[in-house]
Amino acid sequence: MAYLQASAADRQSALTNYVSYQDPLTGKPRIGHYDLAAKTIQPLSFISGTPIDSLYQVIEAGISNIKSSGNPFLASSTKILPPLTGRDVLCVGKNYAKHAREFNSSGFDSSDKVDQPSHPVIFTKRFTSIIADGEEIYPYPQFTQTADYEGEVGVIIGKPGFRVEEAEAMEYVWGYTIVNDMTARERQRDHKQFYIGKSPDTFCPMGPVAVPKEKLDEVLRVQTHVNGELRQDATTKELIFSIPYLIKTMSEGQTLMPGDVLATGTPAGVGIGRKPPVYLSPGGIISISVTGLGTLTNRMASPSTPNPAVQKVQAMTHLNATNTSKHPNPSTLTILNDKPFHYLTLGPQNAKPLFFIHSLGATNDFFTPLIYELGLQSTHSCHLFDLEGHGLSPTHPLSELSLSSFTADLAALSIHANIPEGATLIAHSLGCLIALNFTLSHPGKVSQLILLGPPPMPLPEPDRAKLYECADIARTQGMSAILNLGVEDEVVQAVNPLGFAALRMSLLGQDPEGYAKGCTAFADFTEMLDIGGIEAGVHIITHYADQPRCEDLVSGVKGNVLVEVVQDVESWHLFENPQGVAKAVKLTLKPLGSSE
Repeated sequence: MAYLQASAADRQSALTNYVSYQDPLTGKPRIGHYDLAAKTIQPLSFISGTPIDSLYQVIEAGISNIKSSGNPFLASSTKILPPLTGRDVLCVGKNYAKHAREFNSSGFDSSDKVDQPSHPVIFTKRFTSIIADGEEIYPYPQFTQTADYEGEVGVIIGKPGFRVEEAEAMEYVWGYTIVNDMTARERQRDHKQFYIGKSPDTFCPMGPVAVPKEKLDEVLRVQTHVNGELRQDATTKELIFSIPYLIKTMSEGQTLMPGDVLATGTPAGVGIGRKPPVYLSPGGIISISVTGLGTLTNRMASPSTPNPAVQKVQAMTHLNATNTSKHPNPSTLTILNDKPFHYLTLGPQNAKPLFFIHSLGATNDFFTPLIYELGLQSTHSCHLFDLEGHGLSPTHPLSELSLSSFTADLAALSIHANIPEGATLIAHSLGCLIALNFTLSHPGKVSQLILLGPPPMPLPEPDRAKLYECADIARTQGMSAILNLGVEDEVVQAVNPLGFAALRMSLLGQDPEGYAKGCTAFADFTEMLDIGGIEAGVHIITHYADQPRCEDLVSGVKGNVLVEVVQDVESWHLFENPQGVAKAVKLTLKPLGSSE
């Protein structure tokens, strides 16, 4: 009850056993408070409510900017992650006097030949060696027969430091974690330095928590148990080189960074110090406890276990898809042509199918006024998706967009949806090119085309130049600058202020890179589609000034053709006059919606 009576500030300051974990819903890393006794995790966020992704953010933001968020859950229901990763760990060797002696007398010390070093012995562990509490340590049967443990206190740096004075060094310490400085002893010996023997994948277990120094005792005790037997037991008072001295030494010629981890050395009691030496074997359990930091526990894996770091490294990429932040859970996207798309269906699946293809700068939501004005969600099977890079559909840097790629994506969608022949395509503006190209390349699949404002073919050179300009502006100035380019905004605003707002929201909601790639895709299309071979019915809805061009466009089409003028539309038909467009579309869809 004492906790319940504490102030909000006190409660928040108590939530400082920072643990990194995998969000059960999104799969993304998150930060929480780990109640080590109850084995529960309390999610944390910034005071704004934004979730915290990493301990680097915690260090930068500070405790006062962090609060609890949501309800605690069992730690066993998620995957614990290392508190810090992505950087090599800075390490100190032979920093406890008894361990320095046991190591020097072991025959495996190829550094200096004295029991107590005159200067700190500094090395690093490669970041690929870092694993979390509970993960298995790969035994490397063909690499080492002398796998050994080293329980250590890990110091976490809290602010940049260059040439830090020893007297001020603790001001640069944010807090602490636990490190198991696993070592391949013969590699440490044979290579005359520590890096190779210290850096094998999985040889740096770390965690389970990181805690600010203010929440811990000034002196910390480190204890290591192997298979339940106490092997190491010492305190940080016994360090040869103190933590402030190590920070002074490490910063003399380099800048320490917030989030750097400095492993301070291990006490006596390692396997190599026993007579005879006792090394770790598969199935062995190493548990390292430090005052206030809980216990870091890891098991030696079976020799047949694959090295988990290989898969992690293979998954790393610097070629990240754009437009992904809107989808916290990528698994909700639909894979078409090995690419993720935002795809949804409305209406009974056994009804007549409608496919909606939006234009550049829009999303499938462009068709929402039409669908609900005509009640299509009740009478038809409606299939809507966002083009690659648009709306909620991501795009990869190596994915080149073109009319052909858009058409191939639509074809993949029709297969995914298991749509029989005889579908109706409803497309807008540049999306009409996709609809026409698909109809030509998949004869028989389409029975009716409804085209809202189809563009000229090929696109006039000024239009293509404008698209290339838009691509450059989107990439360099963002989508807000796109709003200031065209006169069509003014037209929409004059006709329908609500439609004008919808247009602006549609453009501002686009990912700049996805929009830019779309601009280039349409600008690169310089052909004249031979639509004279189309046997499907074609219904074009346009404005008065564009009627002659549209009639000429479909003059050779074999199927039924209708070019219809709707008042008060210019470029964004369903934003400008949704009721007028819906009335025109209804005449074409009526036979499809009937029971015949």
